[in-house]
Amino acid sequence: MKHRDSKDEVKVGNINAFSMKKKKNTQRLGGTGLSLEAFANAKSVNNHHNPAFKKKQREFYKNAKCVNKYKKSVKQLSHPNDVSSAAVRHVESQTEDGSKKNTKNKKKKKPTMEILYEKKCEEEEKARIEREAMIKAKKEGKEKAEARRKSTRDKMFKKTRYGQPVMKYRIEHLLETIQGSGKNSVDKNT
Repeated sequence: MKHRDSKDEVKVGNINAFSMKKKKNTQRLGGTGLSLEAFANAKSVNNHHNPAFKKKQREFYKNAKCVNKYKKSVKQLSHPNDVSSAAVRHVESQTEDGSKKNTKNKKKKKPTMEILYEKKCEEEEKARIEREAMIKAKKEGKEKAEARRKSTRDKMFKKTRYGQPVMKYRIEHLLETIQGSGKNSVDKNT
């Protein structure tokens, strides 16, 4: 019987030791751990700074601003007569004799927004044509330079039937570079 009592005491002692160990761990770690639900909620909420998200948001608001400006300008261009006719009526109500001549002149003139829009379109068209001409000139220059480099490369890689490089083209190339550097130094001095 004593043997059983000692085992019971040991079991009770192990439980006490286990609970003491658990208690010490919770104190050391600063309390109990998070529940599964609390952990999932904490992971789903993102309070961190995300520059890519902020950039996307900024771009979205910028685009929205541009769209609103565009809609306003389209609305003004589509209804310019309403605004000008309201202004004309206002002028007629203020003066009696001279206002009719002014209103006729105003009706014949185009609204200023249309004139500004046409000027802007013409300027943009001119700028686009100039850009295209510059791009075309650059492209032609690149093609000429590339063709020149290709022919020089072909000449420089030519070999004799024994596998030696043909010196004629290499010497011509050296002569051209020397003459070119001589011209550049003369241009700098003058």
